[in-house]
Amino acid sequence: MSKVNIAEKFAKITDYCNPRIAAELNGQQVKFVKLNGEFVFHHHEHEDEMFLVVKGRFRMEFRERHIWIEEGEFIVVPRGVDHRPVAEDECWIVLFEPATTLNTGNVDNELTVRELERA
Repeated sequence: MSKVNIAEKFAKITDYCNPRIAAELNGQQVKFVKLNGEFVFHHHEHEDEMFLVVKGRFRMEFRERHIWIEEGEFIVVPRGVDHRPVAEDECWIVLFEPATTLNTGNVDNELTVRELERA
């Protein structure tokens, strides 16, 4: 058991859309990711995802609407729901999701990260 300094871990992340594993518990992973720009519309067949904003803000787009997620707020996206995170400026996000969750869900493209590094 050891504590994690979130700011120190994010300071070491220099790229975007590339989640890092910060911790694991009960089959879930805590991931750190920086976002700047648009991600891809996708969904996850079997996993819910929680997005917690540590720094900045982003817009979670759904097919028919969008929601701004501000610093200190989080949103849970249920399995099967098409979504796309979009950040106009750099945003630090903590993800809570099952270890089996692929970052691009049902989409396989240049943003897909199959092997995650540790934060």
